[in-house]
Amino acid sequence: NYWWLTITLALSVLGYFSRAYRWQMQLNASQTPAPYWSVYHAMMVGYLANIVLPRMGEVIRCSVLRRTSGVPVQVALGTVVTERVIDVLILLSLFASVLLLDFNTFWSFVNQQVLGGRYEAVARNRTPLLIAAVIGGVLLLMVGYALFRNLERLRQNAFFNKGILFVKGLLAGVFSVLKLKKKGLFLLHTLFAWAVYYLMDYLAFFCFPETYGLDMKAGLAVLTFGAFGMAAPVAGGIGPFHVLVQGILLVYGISKEAGIAYALVVHGAQTLLVV
Repeated sequence: NYWWLTITLALSVLGYFSRAYRWQMQLNASQTPAPYWSVYHAMMVGYLANIVLPRMGEVIRCSVLRRTSGVPVQVALGTVVTERVIDVLILLSLFASVLLLDFNTFWSFVNQQVLGGRYEAVARNRTPLLIAAVIGGVLLLMVGYALFRNLERLRQNAFFNKGILFVKGLLAGVFSVLKLKKKGLFLLHTLFAWAVYYLMDYLAFFCFPETYGLDMKAGLAVLTFGAFGMAAPVAGGIGPFHVLVQGILLVYGISKEAGIAYALVVHGAQTLLVV
């Protein structure tokens, strides 16, 4: 049913407008204002870049905004980092909601799709995981100690000082959210953007006869695991998104063919919209 697909694309456009306005609010709070349409176009160029270059869209959109509006890259990047931190917190909240609302379905997905039904074997042999955790902790401590011992020498290095200035600008962008004049409006746009993501996935169920009967809990699960797929360091989330969405739909009784068809249509339509 292409009508439902059209609705999801219209909602997606509204979501992009909302996210651009939210970013503009952060830039204004960091004392580096930019016109709305310059912010919107820079953001969309970043989304387009992510389709080709994994996770480079955030840097590219900040570079575009510097060219069009003179916003320092480090400040703009700091605001983007804040965006991502907020998105991660919301994603973790959604993940917790999936666990609370439908734990059995979630566990079936993890055991079948992630562990391949080998949970018992993994649970019995935790030694490799513990060894890896200890080695990682020791390496972090060694790096921290080396930096502390050579701090004075590093301060005399021009590249190190430039890095410090960059980090200061980055932090100015990160903490811009604390200086917002309308924090409630910022929160509203954040929730609206994620509500749009949810409705896009849920309403797309009505496009196919196989997924037509899925409920809102299934939509929440698809949103959560699809978001994890999009966050993978792969161009445009191509591959991980499809595998995770197909896998979670399989747990809900949807065939592999119907699940991959759903994932391809949803992801493909959004990609074409960005282009």
